[in-house]
Amino acid sequence: MINTILQNLPWFWFGLAVIFAVIEAFTLTLCTIWFAAAAILMAFLAFTPMPFLAQILVFLIISIILLILFRKTALNYINSKKQATNVEALCGKNALVVKDIKKFEKGEIKINGVIWNASCENGEELLQNSECRIVRIEGTTAIVEPVKN
Repeated sequence: MINTILQNLPWFWFGLAVIFAVIEAFTLTLCTIWFAAAAILMAFLAFTPMPFLAQILVFLIISIILLILFRKTALNYINSKKQATNVEALCGKNALVVKDIKKFEKGEIKINGVIWNASCENGEELLQNSECRIVRIEGTTAIVEPVKN
């Protein structure tokens, strides 16, 4: 019985790696992937005469080291590839005022051929055909500021 268990330890670690990889696929937190990597390494180390309790200790040490050393770097790398899309891409761009923006009334701006409701960031008035910069989007309203020349 013990011999059978010891002979199947590589499969135990491989199965554990699959479980951690599936958990990572559902959570996308970059936490359990390091445990999956350590379990794959342990599948190879299981062929050595190392006792099972020692293998568990080595697995935990490797997992924690991988998690501490590489998670932040991996998250930064993934987030650096993120591009602003849709509304996020409009912030910081210049637009044309097509309907006056008054202190207590919304006006309209045009950017990329699309008309947006707009209000001014600091309550200033912007006249038609003037240029403005989009500060942020709140719902369906662009919050703008005048472009300083």
